[in-house]
Amino acid sequence: MPDKTLQLVSLITSISGIRGTIGNKPGNGLTPVDIVRFTSAYAQWLITRGDHRKVVIGRDGRASGKMVRDLVAATLQAMGIDVVDLDLTTTPTVEIAVVEERAAGGMIITASHNPEEWNALKLLNRSGEFLDATEAREVMALAEQLNDIAYVDLYHLGKYATNQNYLQKHIELILQHPLVRTEAIQKKQYRIVVDAINSSGAVYVPALLRALGVQEIIILNEDINGRFAHNPEPLPEHLAGLKTEVKKRNAHLGIAVDPDVDRLCFVCEDGSMFGEEYTLVAIADYVLSYRKGNTVSNYLSTQALKEVTEKHGGQYFPAPVGEVNVVQKMKQVHAVIGGEGNGGVIVPELHYGRDALAGIALFLSHLALSGKNASALRKQYPDYFISKNKIALQDGMDLQAILMRVKEKYKQYPTNTEDGLRIEFENNDWVHLRASNTEPIIRIYAESKFETTANNIARKMMEDIRECINQRSPSGSSSLS
Repeated sequence: MPDKTLQLVSLITSISGIRGTIGNKPGNGLTPVDIVRFTSAYAQWLITRGDHRKVVIGRDGRASGKMVRDLVAATLQAMGIDVVDLDLTTTPTVEIAVVEERAAGGMIITASHNPEEWNALKLLNRSGEFLDATEAREVMALAEQLNDIAYVDLYHLGKYATNQNYLQKHIELILQHPLVRTEAIQKKQYRIVVDAINSSGAVYVPALLRALGVQEIIILNEDINGRFAHNPEPLPEHLAGLKTEVKKRNAHLGIAVDPDVDRLCFVCEDGSMFGEEYTLVAIADYVLSYRKGNTVSNYLSTQALKEVTEKHGGQYFPAPVGEVNVVQKMKQVHAVIGGEGNGGVIVPELHYGRDALAGIALFLSHLALSGKNASALRKQYPDYFISKNKIALQDGMDLQAILMRVKEKYKQYPTNTEDGLRIEFENNDWVHLRASNTEPIIRIYAESKFETTANNIARKMMEDIRECINQRSPSGSSSLS
């Protein structure tokens, strides 16, 4: 491994889990002490709820994955909980397995789109869904009282078992969905390039594509060695190799996933990006053509989904950022499809979690039945541009005070503070500012019909934030939840 200096950060605890860089001192990175502490707290939380028979665990392909997995499994057993280990797997597969195993919950060892020096513990309830804000706070409170947690004696240790069957079970579940049209996909004899980012997608995505009858599969970054070939977030600036290979191989489509295979984006046959924001838009268009109903995405997602939903006679609802928030809103409004603009697709008939594998199957069905190539399919959707930016959070930064100053500056425009700060401008342009659930950063997203406008809005907002940071402000710590 080439020498590199890793930026060590404080642990980030939120509804998206407990994550940090591997190493450093406890509380300032994801150390063995932190892993045991939070796993013990989660186990104690299950015990207090009276349902702690079994927990399903799994990991992505990170170099630290096995080390973290071993600590998690041993700690759960020491709390008297049986462990079912899926080993190398995907986040949606663990979510499905929790329900299939009738387990009390699940733990996924993955930092999703974060770089390779990161890892995390994603916590699930008995429904295979992320803990909500109240449940997450309960676990965090228990983690602060570790001396009050008691481990079992030798005769009550939990059992440990592995299960390698869930790859096939997950695929079979997807193939059974009535809108997955395997015959139509097979007839197209697709040639597809997959960027597997040296993780679980190298196993799971090709297995799914073979089951769907894809003619030829070319895999990039297929060695599961814990060393990601590029930044693992599936954004255009990280996918130059995939775009080049799609054109070089005369492929029909390129597919990119993140390390735990819950986010998804496509590259068109001409090497252009379909757009991660439009993964959900296209799949929603397909689903709504057959199932009338409502849709949900988070506040940071493109308004193109709203237009497509209303075209089909449905109603669109926004939700705060975080998979659990989107799921809760989907249940409230009985959405038939939902997700996030980062390429996360949630198909409630399968399970309430982002699932790149389900997204691939539905997108390929849509593409095959449309009779179009990917670039032509993309052109049928409204064009919006989202400028995605970020500013690093510093210790002691009072984020809420900063957001309130920005809100005051733009008080002539409609605002929403349900999740950070959202400002609505003329012509349906908007900007949204919030602390990330997964990184020590402020996210600044702006959307417009025009790319230049979106970039200008985001740039001006970043200037305003930096100006507020440089002003004297009341001391306080920023919220990362």
